[in-house]
Amino acid sequence: MKIVMIGQKGLPAKFGGVETHVAELSTRLVRAGHSVTAYARAWYTPRDTALFNGIRVVRLFSLHTKCLDTISHTLLATVHALLFVRPDIYHFHGVGPSLLAWLPRLFAPRATVVTTFHSIDRYHEKWNSFGRFVLKLGERSALAFAHTTVAVSKTIAEYSKTEYGAKAVYIPNGITPRRVATDPILLEPFGLEPFGYVVMVSRLVPHKGAHTLIEAWKIAKLKNLKLAIVGGSAFTDVYVKKLQAMTANDPSIVMTGYQTGETLEALFAGARFAVHPSTNEGLPIAVLEAMSYGKAVIAADIPENQEVMTEHGITFKVNDAADLATKMVELARDPMQAASYGHVARTFVEDSFNWDDIAVEVLDVYRTHTVALEGQLKTA
Repeated sequence: MKIVMIGQKGLPAKFGGVETHVAELSTRLVRAGHSVTAYARAWYTPRDTALFNGIRVVRLFSLHTKCLDTISHTLLATVHALLFVRPDIYHFHGVGPSLLAWLPRLFAPRATVVTTFHSIDRYHEKWNSFGRFVLKLGERSALAFAHTTVAVSKTIAEYSKTEYGAKAVYIPNGITPRRVATDPILLEPFGLEPFGYVVMVSRLVPHKGAHTLIEAWKIAKLKNLKLAIVGGSAFTDVYVKKLQAMTANDPSIVMTGYQTGETLEALFAGARFAVHPSTNEGLPIAVLEAMSYGKAVIAADIPENQEVMTEHGITFKVNDAADLATKMVELARDPMQAASYGHVARTFVEDSFNWDDIAVEVLDVYRTHTVALEGQLKTA
């Protein structure tokens, strides 16, 4: 099959759960013998990236602003796919890009259209009322124009049913099993030592809750431990400056910026435990990845986190810095408990959220509708 991925910022994934999802899924689709084209935004992906893990990467222009970046790039990508690629499968990632899922339904009736509902984006704090309205239209489009909508969490699948009376197929995000040794050399530039810090890995946007974690850290006053916040701005420079002001003159808090590759692996592997204080998620890849490194995770008690954390992690009351501080103190005092949670978490995600299995499920979705469409067109 010939497949196009539309909606992600680009490849290779530097930050963002959608980008990681597309990279991991597409890599396995190529290994299975399929042709995959993934569209990339010129500001995100280097000029010399034409091929990544066998995936054809097409860089296109976008209006690089908070409101127009995604939709402008999605329009160009969809038109490019219609005119020059002519795939069997159009796969739109995210409700924003899914606003344009009607285009291949109209102009490529022989193709299959799939959308993936990654997150209820209109709940994110960075959007104003108009942005939330547009994203709600994107939810409707994702469910109305696709032959199949994939929901990355059971919570989103249930939301699709109750909010719109529409069915979304649950296929979660995943992980690649990890066995990475701690590398102190890669931690040195950040002033970190193996198992001497707590880590948060995330884009620095308000709904990810880094400010709550910093407040909790100051309450907890954990001795002999540092806090490493790994991530950077996503059209949220004002928020990042707020975080920098909160952490100024506190040597126990390290803001590393975005990290990838071996450095990111080292930051995960060397952490005592991980914290994910997000107030809104799809199914958090950062939590799954931390668990895959054998780390205990403390996360906010939102439904999307609880799908993963029940019996395999520790939750705290969302937006409650005092409760988070209490949970961090308890886990820091008991290294054996942290190790136990980490061992159970790793086994759980390797068994239940493996990208190899997830790619097979997605391929089944593609094949089911491709065969059905071929049958309809033959009888038409």
